[in-house]
Amino acid sequence: MHYLDHAATTPVPQAVAQAMAEVLTAAYGNPSAQYTLGRQAKALVDESRAVIAKALQCRPEQIYFTSCGTEGDNWAVQAALYQNRRVGKHIITTATEHSAVLQCVKQLEQAGYPVTWLKPDSAGRITAQQVADALREDTALVSVMLVNNETGVQYPVEEIAALLKSRPALLHTDAVQGFLKVPFTAGSLGADYITISAHKIGGPKGIGALYIGGKAKNTKPVFYGGGQESGLRPGTEPTAQIIGFAKAAELRLDRLEEIRQHMASCRTYALARLQTIPDLRVIGAGTAPHILSVSLPGYPSQNIVSELSEKEIYISAGSACHRGKVSHVLSAMGLDKKTAAGTVRISFGPETALSDIDALYDALLEHKTARFPML
Repeated sequence: MHYLDHAATTPVPQAVAQAMAEVLTAAYGNPSAQYTLGRQAKALVDESRAVIAKALQCRPEQIYFTSCGTEGDNWAVQAALYQNRRVGKHIITTATEHSAVLQCVKQLEQAGYPVTWLKPDSAGRITAQQVADALREDTALVSVMLVNNETGVQYPVEEIAALLKSRPALLHTDAVQGFLKVPFTAGSLGADYITISAHKIGGPKGIGALYIGGKAKNTKPVFYGGGQESGLRPGTEPTAQIIGFAKAAELRLDRLEEIRQHMASCRTYALARLQTIPDLRVIGAGTAPHILSVSLPGYPSQNIVSELSEKEIYISAGSACHRGKVSHVLSAMGLDKKTAAGTVRISFGPETALSDIDALYDALLEHKTARFPML
């Protein structure tokens, strides 16, 4: 098997699975329970929160566990708008955000919130100047992702945070594709809300976290229930998933620079090999070490993905969240239909071997040679 879709999800290391299994079978108490088994579970949750806080270099009390990145994105957007409800309703975001932000903001737009959608250039880049030009007196929220999940382009969140320092507008960044992949801390970014997720770093699905800091205050929950997560995110804590998240983060932190360099080397090697395929195009000005977007114009990406899957070579036709739909990211970049339709995303992790990339190269070249392009 040649797994090259780490931006969609990642393999779970044995050490993570074992840590989760121990919690599920031995430390299974409810963290809210007052007896010993519950207090043990609560201690494990607190320890895990400290690990995630260490990874972001923030205080543990600024980390709130969520079910996933999507929940964190929706919560941040709605919490910011509630806090700034007296400032205004204007939202600034990009046309290339992950669907978790994109669809949330579209619903708000339909409900009467004015939205400025920032369009990227043909390489997928967004600038801080675009945000500056879009700012209004009634701007309540700016939401700009850290790393685009399709192109690997990094957005200037630090510069945007500097623009907003003296303004009431709050800043949210979806850092799911950046967490423990590109260098940043909560302090260096300067965002008020930062969304992260476990299953992009070797952790389990079903657990993420939202950093709340900066100018954010009196955060409103998305829903209501018990007093978990300081009363802001009710529901019995999924202890095993939380421990899995922390263990995955620990494993990455132990070898962080080595892993980053390995992913970057894989990307460089893949880029050099794939560019020798006639007519292949590199899509976007991506610099994140784990994502490479390329196109075989005229060769539908769904056909490529399906054919490679039969050879146990796994890549994506853009974001795994699209499920066959045209990518809004590529559309916003203004790519012609043939190029957009032929775009695939290749993404790397600590487990990626150069032999995986060699297999991909051979399969793509064979596909192009054997198939006729779409007219």
